[in-house]
Amino acid sequence: MEKTTKKAVILLSGGLDSATTLAIAKSKGFKCCAMTFRYGQRHSIEQKCASKIARFFEAEQLFFDINPAVFLHSALTDKSIKVPTNRKIDSSKIPITYVPARNTIFLSYALAFAESIGAFDIFIGVNATDYSGYPDCRPEYIKAYEKMANLATAAAIQKKGRRYKIHTPIIKMSKAQIIKTGTKLGVDYSLTHSCYNPDKTGKACGKCDSCQLRLKGFTEAKLIDPIRYAK
Repeated sequence: MEKTTKKAVILLSGGLDSATTLAIAKSKGFKCCAMTFRYGQRHSIEQKCASKIARFFEAEQLFFDINPAVFLHSALTDKSIKVPTNRKIDSSKIPITYVPARNTIFLSYALAFAESIGAFDIFIGVNATDYSGYPDCRPEYIKAYEKMANLATAAAIQKKGRRYKIHTPIIKMSKAQIIKTGTKLGVDYSLTHSCYNPDKTGKACGKCDSCQLRLKGFTEAKLIDPIRYAK
């Protein structure tokens, strides 16, 4: 483990990817502050899981509320829109589960908080390999945002040699590689939640894009997914 006293802001949703990203940040010796958002999601299970993960890694956690009126016409925020199930995932097409500009808004909160506490490192668990095709998960998007962060903040302008870094440690990993990496770092995946549309008891549907990618990852990693599924 690299020894450092540097602080880092981690975007923590409660899912497999963000939990692994937090574990990676911890392994690099960062003092981690996790940011979790409530923005009118279909369910609150992932928020509860985010709290369990933060406690597991002894990371400070802050919750932020965003008015859900900002995020219209997404199956993840509008219960009148059905979550696609059992579809062939095509990352070249943006699915109805895309939430408008979500990562841009989340990163803006993270950037503001990072500047406030004197941190220059932000971690986000975006992935552009096994993913549903969201445009704000691509490397070119992260590169552009990082450039903007260093143009728009007083800390980056005034402190010579200090630059904001948007860390995306799993962006080029397959889901199986992410799971293997997290397992080596001690991630307890039973604490995570990935499903877009769980049942009333909290069991994952096993049919949405996120569940399909998760199950595929565990199968390819030759590991057993420890969470509960409806079927």
